[in-house]
Amino acid sequence: MDLIWLEDFLAIAEEGGFSRAADRRHVTQPALSRRIRALEEWLGTALFERRTHTLTLTPAGETFRPVAQDVLRRVLVGREEALEVTRLKAETIAFAATHALSQTFFPDWIRRAESALAGAAVQLVAANLAGSEKLLLDAQVHFLLAHHHPSLVSRLDSDRFQRIELDTDVLVPISAPGAAPAVRGRRRNHAEPRYALPGSADAPLPYLAYHPGSGVGRIVTSFLAAKDPAAWLMPSFSAPVMLLTDMAREGRGITWAPRSLVQDDLASGRLLRAGAEDWDIGIGICLFRSRGRMTNAAETFWSAVQKRKWGKKSPSSGSRLR
Repeated sequence: MDLIWLEDFLAIAEEGGFSRAADRRHVTQPALSRRIRALEEWLGTALFERRTHTLTLTPAGETFRPVAQDVLRRVLVGREEALEVTRLKAETIAFAATHALSQTFFPDWIRRAESALAGAAVQLVAANLAGSEKLLLDAQVHFLLAHHHPSLVSRLDSDRFQRIELDTDVLVPISAPGAAPAVRGRRRNHAEPRYALPGSADAPLPYLAYHPGSGVGRIVTSFLAAKDPAAWLMPSFSAPVMLLTDMAREGRGITWAPRSLVQDDLASGRLLRAGAEDWDIGIGICLFRSRGRMTNAAETFWSAVQKRKWGKKSPSSGSRLR
């Protein structure tokens, strides 16, 4: 059944004859008659009483007329709704971000980059690195915001994906403070970390580790595997970064956290460095995309980010593109 047949049927019913309906539909009368016969054959019943001078609807035609009107109305409304969804999708820029960056970096960064959105809506999906990579690989999002380190093995190979380093951060080893020891009958005016690197074989440090799918966790694991001298750690818990930081504050172990996340705690003394700077891990905060063509809104945004990173440290400096 062709929708044109319904439009023909309603035109004939409204005009009261084939001749005027054919003029209205810009077809010949024989062509219009053939299409109505095809509709009647599809329905299995006649729609018009064909007399010499008059044309009227049969009872079946009277019954079918509001049905045809409703079908055409629904189809037209559905078409408009489908086009609207397509338009909105084209004007929505979708991001995936790791859990830590979705809470610590993305909100302020996207506000600074608002002018580059050009009115497009923003959709954010937070996941661990493995889940975020899959979203980009499956083209479910336009961009991925994640930490990056040269030692990190990524599924986003440079042949198919590009990245811009928006900013940098440092993973620092942290611990709750321990009791400040006495010195010649007095207490020191500063505390020492409850757990201090590197630990020892006899007294390994309780290690608050990241989930296996975590990007930061993979970076820390790679760093520790190559560190000499090695750290003596005993994994005691595995969780996302925000929970690990809370547990470190409670004195339950040592972990590595982005300095941007814990700088207030370090300044106030709620957390202390658990090791010297040679235990720090420098990391990049990168925006990834596929090399394939994206929507106009996403391409416009990417071009703007190439010119201005909107990072916290150098919002107007050029980006590093790979």
